[in-house]
Amino acid sequence: MLRLFSFALFMAALALPVQAEEVKIKHQGLILNANLNITAGKKLSDGIILMLHGTLAHKDMEIMCALQDLLLERGLSNLAFNQSYAQNDRHGMNDCAGPHRHRVAEEFKEIATWVAWLKKKGAGAITVLGHSRGGNQMARYVAASPDPVVKRAVLVAPGAHEVGSQSRSYINRYKKDLGPLLAKAKALVKAGSGDTLMNDVDFVYCPKTKVAAATFVDYYEPNPDLDTSTVVDRAKVPVLVVAAANDRVSPKIAGKMKSHTSPNVRLVVIEEAGHFFRDLVADELADIIQEYIGAVGS
Repeated sequence: MLRLFSFALFMAALALPVQAEEVKIKHQGLILNANLNITAGKKLSDGIILMLHGTLAHKDMEIMCALQDLLLERGLSNLAFNQSYAQNDRHGMNDCAGPHRHRVAEEFKEIATWVAWLKKKGAGAITVLGHSRGGNQMARYVAASPDPVVKRAVLVAPGAHEVGSQSRSYINRYKKDLGPLLAKAKALVKAGSGDTLMNDVDFVYCPKTKVAAATFVDYYEPNPDLDTSTVVDRAKVPVLVVAAANDRVSPKIAGKMKSHTSPNVRLVVIEEAGHFFRDLVADELADIIQEYIGAVGS
């Protein structure tokens, strides 16, 4: 029985209708990279999903790889890209050793750059999809001035920061007050020294690293747009938010989204899911995305 099961899996893999390749483009002196996965028998003009990972992560992490494959199985071509974080041809998790010099404004430009590249290649309707912080970034992208070729957004376990939550998280993680460090970074930015590196600073998941003052401010300055539930109210395209009932990273997004649904914004909660939608819930997530894209249309 085991041999038959293994053989069936092998044959299914051989039959998977996919044309996959890593593509690289130039942007402001850097090489950006992405996985381009096109279902056999389809073209870019048939539509594609543009996929973005979470905080300091990458396109080949578990949830992103799983979604790329599962969406392909459902006939949905996709392009999953790495944000550069100001590094050339970056792969893998962002190096905690630093230095961290990336800016949030540049991250949004990279989203727009990939949309423009797809459009130039003849892409049809683009669905933008982001996980975790990437979900918040995609929400903010479609709440601003998205390219008309972008027709819908899918936000998977997006961020739901509240006023003061970053300070509380910083104290919980690093046992120190965020305030003095943020004040120092803001003073450097105000003095025109935002590129100055602050040494031995705890930053996001990275203890005792090197981070530019402007980058530190970008990540820790209170910003209401870090709360995805309110950002979606301004979305220029239909939005699907998929929340995980057992999410320990963004535990409040499901509850907060319930008061922000509308004809333009739909919420689905997967009861068995955690933040990374592992195992069988990944299939359920892919099914929900497929149903949503089919229902919303082009």
